Amino acid sequence: MARGILATRRHPEDVWAWSWQVRGWLGLQKDGSQDPQRVPHLAFSRDQDADTYAKGEQSRARPEAPRTCISQCRRNPPRDRRTAVSDYRTPVSAMAPKKPPCLPSLLLPLLTLLLPQADTRSFVVDRDNDRFLLDGVPFRYVSGSLHYFRVPRVLWADRLFKMRMSGLNAVQFYVPWNYHEPEPGVYNFHGSRDLIAFLNEAAIANLLVILRPGPYICAEWDMGGLPAWLLRKPKIHLRTSDPDFLAAVDSWFKVLLPKIHPWLYHNGGNIISIQVENEYGSYRACDFNYMRHLAGLFRAILGDEILLFTTDGPEGLKCGSLEGLYTTVDFGPGLLSKADNMTKIFTLLRNYEPHGPLVNSEYYTGWLDYWGQNHSTRSVHSVTNGLENMLKLGASVNMYMFHGGTNFGYWNGADEKGRFLPITTSYDYDAPISEAGDPTPKLFALRDVISKFQEIPLGPLPPPSPKMMLGPLTLHLDGDLLAFLNYLCPQGPIYSILPMTFEAVKQDHGFVLYRTYLSNTVSEPTRFWVPNNGVHDRAYVMVDGVFHGVLERNMKHKLFLTGQVGAKLDVLLESMGRLSFGSNTSDFKGLIEPPVLGQTILTRWLMFPLKVDKLVKWWFPLQLLKRSHPQTPSGPTFYSTMFAILGSSGDTFLYLPGWTKGQVWINGFNLGRYWTKRGPQQTLYVPRPLLYPRGALNKITLLELENAPPQPQVQFLDRPILNSTLHRTYVYSLSAEVQSDPEPMQLSGH
Repeated sequence: MARGILATRRHPEDVWAWSWQVRGWLGLQKDGSQDPQRVPHLAFSRDQDADTYAKGEQSRARPEAPRTCISQCRRNPPRDRRTAVSDYRTPVSAMAPKKPPCLPSLLLPLLTLLLPQADTRSFVVDRDNDRFLLDGVPFRYVSGSLHYFRVPRVLWADRLFKMRMSGLNAVQFYVPWNYHEPEPGVYNFHGSRDLIAFLNEAAIANLLVILRPGPYICAEWDMGGLPAWLLRKPKIHLRTSDPDFLAAVDSWFKVLLPKIHPWLYHNGGNIISIQVENEYGSYRACDFNYMRHLAGLFRAILGDEILLFTTDGPEGLKCGSLEGLYTTVDFGPGLLSKADNMTKIFTLLRNYEPHGPLVNSEYYTGWLDYWGQNHSTRSVHSVTNGLENMLKLGASVNMYMFHGGTNFGYWNGADEKGRFLPITTSYDYDAPISEAGDPTPKLFALRDVISKFQEIPLGPLPPPSPKMMLGPLTLHLDGDLLAFLNYLCPQGPIYSILPMTFEAVKQDHGFVLYRTYLSNTVSEPTRFWVPNNGVHDRAYVMVDGVFHGVLERNMKHKLFLTGQVGAKLDVLLESMGRLSFGSNTSDFKGLIEPPVLGQTILTRWLMFPLKVDKLVKWWFPLQLLKRSHPQTPSGPTFYSTMFAILGSSGDTFLYLPGWTKGQVWINGFNLGRYWTKRGPQQTLYVPRPLLYPRGALNKITLLELENAPPQPQVQFLDRPILNSTLHRTYVYSLSAEVQSDPEPMQLSGH
């Protein structure tokens, strides 16, 4: 089929031919199943695999074989789509594939052939009438984004139910590769990483699924979801047809895609469409061979029935779209400041997808936050007005985000916009459902708009969750980080003449301590610096245990030091999150260049990859160390205290007035980074399930990296503080009374 201007610019190879070519070297049989004889590691015992996950251990995952059930195939098609969207009552047995008994399973292929043709489940593009068809009936999705990896598992059902009650009929989410494959060939799909459990929760909530498995996802997530271990091959070219990258991608998708195969809509599941890559047109490579390879791989494993699509901002459609994949666009109210902009964007889309429904795969309800800038917001009027205008055009829309969640631990990503910009721990996003899971005025306004176009579920939305206040609590000094070095790095240091990166010492996140000794006396203050902006991302510098200051990527490049010959120079490097959007160059962490003191290049380094989370979770509770503490601590130092909740517990927000920058753990769980002195975020969200109820002691641990306040206290508040810097707030609005200018939004960055 001709495809507008694409047909005149290039002639991509047919995706279907690629899919059969890929099937052969993947060891796939004609029915789409994988041949254990050709792929030996796929022969496994499912019971043994389930037992392994039940024990809470990481293991080498084995793909699940497709499963079928009569109830998956028998469902009467809806009578009318407007009512059927709200009356979408697919039985859980139909949307969550179950393993049938052995004997009936032998008869299923025959029985399936005998089912009436009208009962066949399908989700297809009706190009003649510019619409989707669900089971043969006209259908339009109004969807919202939620990331299971930013929400504790116990809260998935709550968030999904609120989305459904808001009038949505689908949920869109990414699958972050680095969240599930922490080391090459080692896979983790249990606990909050249980993708199948999340699909099941979406089915229970009667939500269809729009899946975005990458391999690159952006999402303001560390390295855009790509595993940091890819950079152990320093010359690798990410998101291209580089053989090293494709080999890793193929290995990952041969594990992931068979898991989701039973959950495809036509197989009885709830996945109606799957995105290939993510905003590839915003990437510098524009490698169509890479995109064709991905499309062929998806087809080879998932088959020809599932709808595959791409998503790009308006300026990324040229390199991001591909023949054989349905083209969608993304934009938010920031691009709709002029009345005709929506028409122009959709007209541009028609150059690449002449027929079929209009789709905005990322309609922005808010925006992300960077450390040092102000909390971003978008007005209720601008968001609702834009949504209503798109729905009037008959478009299908996904709202990014509908619930943002939290970048717990070290998972936040970063951007490069003139300088390195790490993203905050909070991913509230000014979304319709707040970071704490509460409905906002924006949600109710969007619900009113949706109700004009389709029926919404009856009944009220749940009220906001109970909130808790506690404190202030005084923290006690546990000791400086260097005192715990033997426990933080029990395997000992790695020696090298020149400093090695995080990736070279196999440290994906967190901290690495670099140590050397002065070869001569430096009696006068002498410049200490790292050439070529070689600090990635912050360096905390100590001489003989005394803290001297910070070097920071793009921001602060030199300190002045003195010291005697043989003095111990320690440089603690912190990764603040890898680049997650745009050029996405390989963002190595640590000391990228050897530091220089005066005119001397410093050599003979010891690298200590630090296991801070293990220390906090396992060793601190055992109180293995009893040391004398410095009277006036500075630099990287641990603090902690125990506290009990005497009244009713609830969600809460940890407030750290007077603290500078660091990391926080509650009962061993890594809440994420705080940066009180820079802002805008001043509080960290603490979900109620992380806290022990009345009668049990809770423990809070801080690693303060610079300077603690004179009174080392913290408080738990009943509301967040997300906007506390002197920078101007970015407000995206259609209303004339708003004076601030919107940030440029040509490319979306997700």
